[in-house]
Amino acid sequence: MRTATSSHRSRRLAKGALLLGMALTSTACAWSNKAKGTAIGTAGGAAAGAAVGSQTGSTARGAIIGAVVGGAAGMIIGNRMDKQAAELEQQVDGASVQRVGEGLVLTFDSGLLYDFDSSAIRTEAGRNLQSLAESLKDYPDTDILIVGHTDSEGTDAYNQDLSTRRADAASAYLSREGVAYARMHTAGRGETEAIATNETDAGRQLNRRIEIAIYASAAARTGGTR
Repeated sequence: MRTATSSHRSRRLAKGALLLGMALTSTACAWSNKAKGTAIGTAGGAAAGAAVGSQTGSTARGAIIGAVVGGAAGMIIGNRMDKQAAELEQQVDGASVQRVGEGLVLTFDSGLLYDFDSSAIRTEAGRNLQSLAESLKDYPDTDILIVGHTDSEGTDAYNQDLSTRRADAASAYLSREGVAYARMHTAGRGETEAIATNETDAGRQLNRRIEIAIYASAAARTGGTR
């Protein structure tokens, strides 16, 4: 027969087990975010973005998701991203700006930056990238992943190569405008991350694009923000 004392002790043990379980769950979630952020910092934006992006269908968004911090630090980073997003919308023509998690994704129609079948930055497009470079220099505690995409016209190998060359060309241009090369990563995804059908001209145009992910640098994620 259970006494009142043993019953009380059982309730205390059950409550303790519940609290321990909640603490372990919280720690596991925090570790998961930390591990993703470490992957971004050590493997580089392109590699880590591809790893997380394989689950989301977007390398650019994968880089941002992988660098998530959460908590008070994540709130500070998010507020800065809100400010930068508002500035970019005013300063950079030809790009859509989207807040994603604790970062930003800018999307350029590739036709605004390059001529058909070319990876050379168009002269008139340079002004857009110059404005972007000024913003990136104003926020030095961020890293950048530039991802090139194509439609399905042509071979897989050719589209992969073209998308990579275009991403590299955009990175080189921003570097010449004063953005630290070490902050930037590039990736080409060819036709593998289509956002519209390739069966129509309008859909293929949407798929031909450059995405630029902006997310907190490793230093910013570990408390080194200014």
